[in-house]
Amino acid sequence: MILLLGGTGYFGAAYRRLFATRGIAYRNVSRTERDYSQPGILRELLREARPEFLINCAGYTGKPNVDVCELHKADCLFGNAVLPGFIGEACAAAGVPWGHISSGCIYTGARADGGGFTEEDAPNFDFRHNNCSFYSGTKALGEEVLRDAPQCYRWRARIPFNHEDNPRNYLTKLMRYDRLLDARNSLSQLDEFVRATWECWQRRLPFGIYNVTNPGSVTTREVVDLIRASGVAKKEFQFFASEEEFLRQAAKTPRSNCVLDSGKLLRHGVALTEIHEAIAQALRQWQRA
Repeated sequence: MILLLGGTGYFGAAYRRLFATRGIAYRNVSRTERDYSQPGILRELLREARPEFLINCAGYTGKPNVDVCELHKADCLFGNAVLPGFIGEACAAAGVPWGHISSGCIYTGARADGGGFTEEDAPNFDFRHNNCSFYSGTKALGEEVLRDAPQCYRWRARIPFNHEDNPRNYLTKLMRYDRLLDARNSLSQLDEFVRATWECWQRRLPFGIYNVTNPGSVTTREVVDLIRASGVAKKEFQFFASEEEFLRQAAKTPRSNCVLDSGKLLRHGVALTEIHEAIAQALRQWQRA
């Protein structure tokens, strides 16, 4: 039995769909049912459920975007750094292997050689560099907290999307925003992310950090061109002249725009669709809300 924490969120719902489709036994636990943010309750839950594996999708992202995290710093710090530490300690004590949804937002830009950041590269968009959003800073802290956690996967996602119209879907956001910032990024197709992370456990891949992003990178303008070509949206997309203008007029905190290298996952035999093709597929199958 798989224990799923945070199963009502965007990633959690995707795991529930995967498990239902494949007939995998799981238990989704919400904090209203059992407040697993309390260490004692979490340890009791693990003793009671005796899961084969635990997946943590819980965290604090802020809605509608990370600007909200600047106003709720205590909740953000707890959800992204303290809670993963509690879960890691409880799983270690119970001998339960687990996976944690982390984020590639702890980076900005690309490597000096032009390639994507690997799992071995230290974050460069965090509190130590004093250049980040509060959200990114707490996600970097979360990885530090789990650095020595035994039997733990840390799966880094980047800007999720799929074929379903949803406020959390990157494609939906682009179609709804008045103006866009052109930047190059790695992205994670949501359903492929969930499938790939599950394969990490199924195949018993070595524990550790994995960049779970679709191979390659894409600019905002390239995504807009794919949206237009698909016919899903025919609006005239407007862009900010620069990141400075974006920060002055539309954002309260800096954004992470970065490229990750997902080669480690591929070397272990887990493949995802090239990013431009993954976006085109999502748009061909687009389901409006």
